Amino acid sequence: MNIIVLIKEVPDMEKVKFDSERGVVDRSSAPAEINPFDESALEAALNLKERYGASVRVLTMGPPRAKESLQDAFARGADDGILLTDRKFGGSDTIATSRTLAAALKQERYDLILCGEKSVDGDTAQVGAETAELLGIPHAYYADFIEPAGEGRIRVSIENLCGNRQERTMKLPALVGVTKNIGKLRLPSVSRKLESITKEFKTMGLEDLPALSKEDTGFPGSPTKVAKIEVPSAEERESEIFREDSSAFEARLEAAFAERGII
Repeated sequence: MNIIVLIKEVPDMEKVKFDSERGVVDRSSAPAEINPFDESALEAALNLKERYGASVRVLTMGPPRAKESLQDAFARGADDGILLTDRKFGGSDTIATSRTLAAALKQERYDLILCGEKSVDGDTAQVGAETAELLGIPHAYYADFIEPAGEGRIRVSIENLCGNRQERTMKLPALVGVTKNIGKLRLPSVSRKLESITKEFKTMGLEDLPALSKEDTGFPGSPTKVAKIEVPSAEERESEIFREDSSAFEARLEAAFAERGII
């Protein structure tokens, strides 16, 4: 089985700053790491590799520094990686990103594509499904268990948003978005960590994707436009304590409800 894991390099969300004028995240303002949900997808792929035999490659789209995420994935057990990087990809929204990923995937051999259910910086949960639709393959989301089902199929177990469990059998090739419950990414080995330092990865830009035009990706290919970004200010909770004075408490509570238009 040939597995490709889609990973995204995301900034540390506790330290990142926002460019309010451009309506984008200033990714250079904070350290980068693999999206935690994609780490679970990588662990799922590595488990399938160990149990049933498979090749595992990771694919990421980002600036040149995203190579570090490929190195990290390799150190943890991935066999290889692909980096999509080009200034023309900058500013891509979910559909532009999906077009770019799909254009690259059409040139690769795969049976199963895995990704996290969402990214911590965008939180849209759209890219995986959009990519699958562009590739014309079946897809499932919120999976926490995957296993081969024979005859070119896989079986996935899903807990939906209502808490109900579903079992699905899917024909390969397919894409599956996983939850964190599928597993926590293992630590890298020392030998693989050292090997990752000199590991070379396939790099692709817009010119390497003949099926993709500059109008399909980056800002030109992104119909989503951010009008404004506001970072909410932290508010401290306020409290009043009434001891052995129920009438004063009732009066203050009634006044507070009136001030807020509740009564």
